[in-house]
Amino acid sequence: MNIQNLVRENIRRLTPYSSARDEFAGEARIFLDANENSFGSPLPKDYNRYPDPLQSKIREKMAEMKGVRPSQIFVGNGSDEAIDLLMRIFCRPGRDNIIICPPTYGMYKVSAGINDVAVKDAPLTGDFRLDRSAVRRATGDRSKILFICSPNNPTGNAFPVGEITALAESFPGIVVVDEAYIHFSSVGSMIDRIEELSNLVVLQTFSKAWGLAGLRVGLAFASEEMIELFNKVKPPYNVSGIAQEAVLQALENRERSERTIAEILRERDQLFKDLSELGIVERVYPTDANFVLVKTTDAGAIYRFLLAEGIVVRDRQRVELCAGCLRITVGTPEENESLLGALGRFETGDR
Repeated sequence: MNIQNLVRENIRRLTPYSSARDEFAGEARIFLDANENSFGSPLPKDYNRYPDPLQSKIREKMAEMKGVRPSQIFVGNGSDEAIDLLMRIFCRPGRDNIIICPPTYGMYKVSAGINDVAVKDAPLTGDFRLDRSAVRRATGDRSKILFICSPNNPTGNAFPVGEITALAESFPGIVVVDEAYIHFSSVGSMIDRIEELSNLVVLQTFSKAWGLAGLRVGLAFASEEMIELFNKVKPPYNVSGIAQEAVLQALENRERSERTIAEILRERDQLFKDLSELGIVERVYPTDANFVLVKTTDAGAIYRFLLAEGIVVRDRQRVELCAGCLRITVGTPEENESLLGALGRFETGDR
């Protein structure tokens, strides 16, 4: 697929902003090129210099870990930046549309609204599977992007790589696979397919498995041509120097992240079992993420009771296909014990 045919004409014509750090790369003794404050900052460590606009060290580390080239990686201000940039690159406001598969991550629709892009729904089946026929029905001449969240939020299930690949091969636009929760899943990543599928973009994040949600750093993996488009449209310094430093420190301690993931998976399995044994729980849906979707007898009352107990879960009962459901993140052993204790009190009427 020639993705340039999908790019908005104004983006093809765009001359990107050239920052001082784009024009000079390397080591120097004196920097007088970027109008920075040469006298430093009030902080113990100076942050008076602009950060690397292309996050080269992070991309090099991630390329080694993922088996891709640095030029196939975009680093953004959370995955949400990549979602927004995709809209700007490919979707003409007031004319084009995207396709989503509800229930799914709400930011796709919000970003479309901000960019004046229409949204078409291709809902999941009743058992939360991709409905390829629904995607085909929703697809039209102005459909530019198909968003697939796998593992899906809020349902928790991952979709088979073969099904996603088939959609990417047949869809006439860009297919975005959001893998924010992939580190908790036994289903393989779609990153291995970016070489063969020029219209594929895979999103990942440091917010979940790496435990760095406060830094707001996300990743996009795609063809070099696609990554060039991201870097053409993004703000010059989209990821702060502090965030870049912290991510690099985390990448040096990969073993810690792997131990944490293993602990989350153990707690997830136990939480799944314990929730399933409660009378107020009608079903705990299978999950490939660090959360569980739970169908309850009275989601609203349970949610309010937990709030009164100082425990916050996510009320999803008004989301399509999720009537009566709460979404519960896997906590620490102590947090999960507190949650189960509170649910037990609700069940027995000890309120």
